Formats: sequence, C-alpha cells, structure tokens
Amino acid sequence: MDRRQFLMGATALGMASASSLAWAQAADADARLSALLDGWLEADLDRNPTQATNLGLDSGDKAYRASQLGDYSRQGWTALRAELAGRARALAGYDETGLSDEGRLNLAIARFRADSQGRGAQFDYGAATGGGRMGPYVVNQLSGAYFSVPDFMDNDHRVEDRAGAEAFLARLAQFGPALDHESERIRADAALGVVPPDFILDLTTGQLERLRDTPAAEMALVRSLERKAAALGLSGYGARAAALVDAEIEPALTRQIETLAALRPSAVHDAGVWRLPEGEAFYAFALKAWTTTDLSAEEIHRIGLEQVAEITAEIDAILSRQGMTGGTVGQRVQALNNDPAQLWPSTDEGREGLLASLNAQVRALEPRLPEVFGRLPRSGVEIRRVPPAIENGAPGGYYQGPPLDGSRPGAYYINLRDTANWPKFALPTLTYHEASPGHHLQVALQREAEGLPAWRRANGFSAFNEGWALYAEAVAGDDLNVYADDPLGRVGFLMSYLFRAVRLVVDTGIHHHRWSRERAVQYMADSGVKPLNASNSEINRYCVMPGQACAYKIGHTVIARLRREAEARPGFDLRRFHDRVLEAGSVPLAVLEQRMRA
Repeated sequence: MDRRQFLMGATALGMASASSLAWAQAADADARLSALLDGWLEADLDRNPTQATNLGLDSGDKAYRASQLGDYSRQGWTALRAELAGRARALAGYDETGLSDEGRLNLAIARFRADSQGRGAQFDYGAATGGGRMGPYVVNQLSGAYFSVPDFMDNDHRVEDRAGAEAFLARLAQFGPALDHESERIRADAALGVVPPDFILDLTTGQLERLRDTPAAEMALVRSLERKAAALGLSGYGARAAALVDAEIEPALTRQIETLAALRPSAVHDAGVWRLPEGEAFYAFALKAWTTTDLSAEEIHRIGLEQVAEITAEIDAILSRQGMTGGTVGQRVQALNNDPAQLWPSTDEGREGLLASLNAQVRALEPRLPEVFGRLPRSGVEIRRVPPAIENGAPGGYYQGPPLDGSRPGAYYINLRDTANWPKFALPTLTYHEASPGHHLQVALQREAEGLPAWRRANGFSAFNEGWALYAEAVAGDDLNVYADDPLGRVGFLMSYLFRAVRLVVDTGIHHHRWSRERAVQYMADSGVKPLNASNSEINRYCVMPGQACAYKIGHTVIARLRREAEARPGFDLRRFHDRVLEAGSVPLAVLEQRMRA
C-alpha cells in the first residue's frame, strides 16, 4: 500500500470512527430523554388507571391498574399540579446536546405538552392541567365521575375471567368516593368564586338525577358486568354490583346533587370564563393549549368571521343551482334539515337503520383509501350509539381509539338522542370525520406505530387530531370525489366546515367578547349549521370547555395551508404528503409546520 492509499484509508477510518462516536452519543442522549419521558408516562398511567385500560396497559405486572379508578381528591389534584409544574421546569432547561433529530423532535413535543400543563397548573380551580375535558368546572354536563365512569365500565373495562369481574367490582366500590371527592372540589372552587352558570348547573343536576333514579339492576354498567360474567359461567356479579350501587353510589350521587343545588341560588347566567378569577388569562391559556398556536382570541374571531363568509357563499351557489333560492342560506339549510325525506324516524328502528347506513358507508370507502394513503391501520372501527343515560349532555359524536396492543377496534360514537339532529345529507361527512379517513385512520396508525415511543403513541394534541379529521373530510369529498353525483352531500360537507368556522366565532364571542349564551345560540342557529335545539347543546359545551371548539378549524387551516405549500413544489405526491403528515403521530401544529417545511 502506498503512502497516499494509507492516508486515505486512515482518514476514512477516522471519519467512520467519528461518525460512530457521534451516533453512539446521540443514541445515549436520546435514551436518557426517552427514559425520562417513558417514566412520566408510567406515572401518568398509575395516576390515571382508566387511561391505562383504554390503552391496554393494565395487564401483567401492571394488572393492579385494572382494579383502580384513580385519585379524584383535591389532595391528589394538588400533587398533580406540583408534578406538572416541575416537569415544565425540567424540560425548559433540558440540555439538548447530543440529541439526534428524532430526539430533538421528542423534546419539542414533550416541551410543548409540559409547558401547557405547567401553565394550567397555575390555576387553583377546575381541571386545567391538560387533556380530556379540560375546563374551569370540575363537574358539568360533559365531565365528572358520574359522566365518565359508567360509560368506561360498560365499554372499556374488560371482563375476560373471574379476576376481571372482581376488578370491575373493585372499581365500582371506588365510584362513590370519587363522587364525594369531586363534590369537595366543587365546594372549594365555589369558595373561590368559580361556579358554573345557572343553565349548566340545571343541565348537570338533571343528568345526575337521571343516573341516580335509574334502578340499580337497570344501570348499563350493572347489566354489562352481569352479561360479561354470565358469558364466562360466573354468577352473582350483577347482584353484587347492584348492591354497591344501592349502598354507596346512589347516596354519593345524591350528595353531589345537593352540592350543586346549594350553588344554584348564587349562580349567574353569564356564560364566559371572563367572569372567573384570572378569567382572561385562563382563556388565553386554553386557546394556546387547545390550538397549539399563539393566535389571540381576536385573531381567531377574525379568522372565523372570514371563513364563515367564504363557506356560506359556496353553499349559496350550490343551493341556487338546485333551485333553492328563497331566504338566507341558514333558512334554506334549515328547510333541508326539516325535510321528512332527509330524516330517519326517531324510533328504535330508525336509529338501527341510521347506524346500519353508517357502517355500510365505512365499508364502501375502505377499498378506495389506498388511492390517497400509502399506510393504513390494521385496526377496524365500530360505530356505536352514545349511551342513552348520558346522551342529553354528550356531544354529537366522538371517537375512541384502539388500545396500543390492538386488542379491540376503534369506536365512533354517535348521539342519537334525536335523529332529527342528523339529516341524511349531513351524515356522510360526519362519518368520514370520525372514522376513516379521519380520526380512526390517524389515531390507529399512531397507536400501531412501533417506531414511536409509547408516550407519543398514547397521547395527542386536539388541534392536530381534530384538524386532521376535518381535513380528511375534504380528502373524501375532493380527492376521492364521493359527492360527484350528490350535490346535497356536498352541501353537508361544506356545512361541516361552516360549523367549525362558526365555532371560532361563538367560542371567542362568549369568552372574549362577552357574548350572552343566547346571542351565541342564535348566531349558530341563524348560520344553519345546527337546528335551535342542537345549537343550545353545542353552546353549552363551549361554555364549559373554553377554547376546545377552536382546535378543529385552526388545525384544519394549518394542515390545508401546508398542503398548498407542498403542491407548489415540484414532484408533489399526495400519498407521500399524507404519510409524512401522519408518520410522527399527533404533534403541536408549530412542530408539524417545522417538519413539513424542512
């Protein structure tokens, strides 16, 4: 070997050694960060064992979680706030040296989550520590143990053997104490001046009374246990569950009803959080947490007004071509909503027919998904009715993802309290939103992504998830052209977008511009996106979950803008674009923009 070859070989070896060293250092730095974040996930799942069950992480050496509901006490909440504030400080000063690109992505995502939760932990009331039903009131028509536990026990808790049945009873025994702990927090918040509006108290109390007054043997969770245990040849479990309900749960429900009733004389009708302690700061925090952007309430309100005008004009043009020219767009859409040809009967048979039509729609679209996606989930999706016991306060539809182990399918729940809320021309786009190519496709892919750390597979951001689901409606409508021969279906699709744009206006209207509840309800009803009855329910939701309704259209706006930018570059491929958006799972919008523009 001559000197030149020797030097070249030595240089190459040195470069390889340096590269190997850098790789090893990055792997070590990434591993340290992952160990920290995975440890936090385990702590969160121990604190929220029902989430562990939802994710399928309550078996083996974690089987103890399957018999626990979690800590609902004020002491537990205070400890959680301190923990989250500490996490925010730890990640704010975390040393990025040596992290790989993937490690830096993990840190950026974790930092945003920790910062958001840390900011929420500063408020000494409500449930402002992120996730779920985050809002200023511990118990309302959409949140609280009375709302979540029966649904969870009926649909999520697995009874596969005697141990599962006993774990069910163990959790049921904790339901009454959970209610009492929440009642204590309600009283503590009221002492700070945090009381839900009068109409929210009335609605919540009505739902609590409905649950309490249901005979124990007829409660869905009791019948669920009895049915699942009987299928395994186990007897007596229904009676044991009913005895727990009679002895412990119904009295605790009564005590919570009395707690809310004591607040009613002093409750006001003002709907916005501006009237609460640090109310303006709370709303600013909520907007950032839900939208994962720095947009102000005023900017979001303006975006909403602009999009309402644009979408309304497009709907007007379609209706006019169909010969529907009389009255405002809202009036014409309401005429469609009330057209008997567009309505399923509000009977058991009508509800069954509606659900069957949605399942057929999902099956019909599945063969076409590979046209626009390179990757598809393995998990299927089921369409179910929202349990009647909670349908009065529940949202119109929502999705529940499959567990990380894929042991059960995803589920899309639709509220069938009144089938008139779901005219046939509007149902397809709802299903594309909740199932595929919307929530189910995105969430199931994320949970099946073995290359992602568990904490990213398990968690998400509302603006990304809801923004994707709204964007996915256009994938079905525009890219797959499902409304080619269905102009009214196209109107239903546009009404979905209009609905989310209206949300931007009314949410900021209530909490920033101090609109009355009635003004917000009338604005929504006049737009045509919901009948008056459904508009009332929707506005009630925004009053207790400020900012959350803004996540949808802000998320969609960002994803749609990123697509337009990508289409302007040479070599655009739609399947690759979709796979790129989805491959990292649910991330803050600011992180998504950085990734897609890199």
